[in-house]
Amino acid sequence: MTQYAFHFDGSRCTGCKTCEFACKDYYDLDTDVQYRKVYECTGGETSKDENGYVSTTCFAYYVSMSCNHCDDPACAKVCPTGAMHKDSDTGLVSVDADKCVGCGYCHMACPYNAPKVDREKGHSVKCDGCAERVAQGEQPICVRACPARALDFGPVEEMSKMGERGNIAPLPESTYTNPNLYIKPSKDAKPAGSKDGKVANPLEVM
Repeated sequence: MTQYAFHFDGSRCTGCKTCEFACKDYYDLDTDVQYRKVYECTGGETSKDENGYVSTTCFAYYVSMSCNHCDDPACAKVCPTGAMHKDSDTGLVSVDADKCVGCGYCHMACPYNAPKVDREKGHSVKCDGCAERVAQGEQPICVRACPARALDFGPVEEMSKMGERGNIAPLPESTYTNPNLYIKPSKDAKPAGSKDGKVANPLEVM
């Protein structure tokens, strides 16, 4: 088995969201469905002391994230029909639409908010790592589209050499599901689980 993984270079990401829109276009997704999301993380404050000197602790950075095809996927663990499953050859997690009953347990269990129930289709949908493209030796469409080359994809042995596993906020601690997402953080990035700052674009990423 070859476990595939994503790598995200936060020092290169400009928050342009080309990855997000390339995915939506490629899969012809509805406006309320997205497989990749770009989080805008901000925080801190600016103040002036009695001498008029201004100081700031403000920070801002972006996190591009799709399904992380975890080693221990919470979505698959709670799926009552086995529709949500991890491929034995690639480690990519996908949905068998014929088995899915649209219960939404996967959506509720995933700490990354990756699966979503498409009520029109009647089953869950999510990023499958562009499994068909990968089988043809191509990169996922989000990786291919990134103008800053902030995204990469490949065997976990290669991706893990370029960063640490899911280690920045707003992501949860990586020990929960062992995500196959490796990150080179920007200088402003806060550690996973940090309560400093907030997601500035919550309506875009829910």
